[in-house]
Amino acid sequence: MTLLWIALAVLLLPALWLLVAPLRRAASVRDAQRDFEANDRTTEQNLAIYHRRLASLEAARERGDIDSSRFEEDRLELERSLLEDTERLERGPLKSATSGKLAVPVVMVAVVLASVFWYLQEGAEGDLTLYTVQQQVMNDPEASLPVLVERLEGQAARQPDNPNVWRALFPLYRDSGRVAEATRALERLIELEGRQPWLLAELAQIRYFAAGREMTGEVQALVDEVLAMDSSQPTVLGMLGINAFDNGDYEAAIDRWRRAIAGMDDPNTADALRQGIRVAQQRLGIDPAEAEQAGAEGPGIAVRVRLDDDLTGRLDEDATVFVVARDLAGELPPLAVAQTRLGELPTTLVLDDSRSMSPQARISQVERARLMVRVSESGQATPQPGDLFGTLEGVTVGDIEGGPVEVVIDRVVE
Repeated sequence: MTLLWIALAVLLLPALWLLVAPLRRAASVRDAQRDFEANDRTTEQNLAIYHRRLASLEAARERGDIDSSRFEEDRLELERSLLEDTERLERGPLKSATSGKLAVPVVMVAVVLASVFWYLQEGAEGDLTLYTVQQQVMNDPEASLPVLVERLEGQAARQPDNPNVWRALFPLYRDSGRVAEATRALERLIELEGRQPWLLAELAQIRYFAAGREMTGEVQALVDEVLAMDSSQPTVLGMLGINAFDNGDYEAAIDRWRRAIAGMDDPNTADALRQGIRVAQQRLGIDPAEAEQAGAEGPGIAVRVRLDDDLTGRLDEDATVFVVARDLAGELPPLAVAQTRLGELPTTLVLDDSRSMSPQARISQVERARLMVRVSESGQATPQPGDLFGTLEGVTVGDIEGGPVEVVIDRVVE
């Protein structure tokens, strides 16, 4: 926090300097103004102009060009004009260069106090402290998850009204199996953030699993509330799919999981639901490849992936197979991503908008795509030496009801 206040002080220094700058220039400005007024010849020039015009009027009267009445009118007009010009040139006495200097420190103090007050009201001091704590733990080689939780709990005690503290604590409690603490953190977050659909969906899910995957009345009430606000909320739809699967209603499970995938941002969770869909289809006696092709969302590409015979046995059958569609220019994120296992090859997959990783990059946005298939024994998305891969360029995106295109995995990453 010391660095924060130092940064605020550094930002305030230019503002305070601008307040002091006029005082430093006041004496020179006063001297310049005094010299200007002392050397000003405007009044003398106006008088000279008046006398020339008056002489011209007198000459005109003597020649008989104007009569005495006209002469008096024009002379009065000249005098009135001279009087107006002279009045505008009247100046008050110059004030001292130090006049009003006491107001400057008062304004400076007011600026500092107002800035500090504004930051305390609108700033993110608590979030900065939270970030510092997280970075300290992450950079500590001896730190652990319990240490991070303990430090965050300390922040929760110091700033209980900061929703970001509870947002950080909730997944840590949930993933470590501390259901009661996770529920309390989530309830506190709902108190601070309001009854937002995604928060209520998380609460419904954690209570659903805490109840032994039973749809209790409390859980059902939360589900109904969420769906009333957002009928496509993926967390709730995923949970409803699990409940339908447990009850043997595989068709309902497939439908809800597909709807959940369409609105899901986490590719890992989406892949887990796709695996659940394949299991449900097998329980119904449906070929997953044919069902996937029939249920494709919009235009896409049906891909048959197989391993070249020369590479058979090179990697373990549990190795992950990534099937990726990209735009030809390579300027967008992956348009669609699917995963399978090496032991399941050859297999047919469908790449469509349901497999997109971002709403801004979907396969339906392009007419042609480049397919890349990679087998990774480590399961990492980044290519590693020893991985197997294959590519296919310029594949047309469209109706997937025709025969699939084939990509052969026939090369090794060096």
